[in-house]
Amino acid sequence: MKINDVILQTVTKLVVFIILTFGVELFFSGHNDPGGGFIGGLVLSSALVLLFLVHDIETVEKGIPVDFKKVAAVGVLFVVGTGVGAVLFGASFLSQAFGHFELPVFGSTELATVVLFEAGVAMAVVGTVVTIMLSISEDV
Repeated sequence: MKINDVILQTVTKLVVFIILTFGVELFFSGHNDPGGGFIGGLVLSSALVLLFLVHDIETVEKGIPVDFKKVAAVGVLFVVGTGVGAVLFGASFLSQAFGHFELPVFGSTELATVVLFEAGVAMAVVGTVVTIMLSISEDV
């Protein structure tokens, strides 16, 4: 017997959008304020876990055809790559480099390598959390 959960599925669409927006904001504010790749990744993965809870796994996997084990692996490669990249340029491991650039739309903008590190952390967290949740759901 399938339960009619139209209201839950409809509200989830709005809530997931809000959670994803908040996760991206936490990710980008992490350099100067509390936040960053880890907490941003946790919030982003909570939105995905909510989708898996409300809809069945096959439906979500059709909508998001991503292997989250590969997402975690690419995230770890980003993290290690930023550390090794600093060593290749003669700096100590995981040193940060930044510069101010004049971008056409945004004007004078500071770009830093820590964004790549934080993106790797976020990808590793999202991939790991969703993979764990999916493996737990297979056991049930």
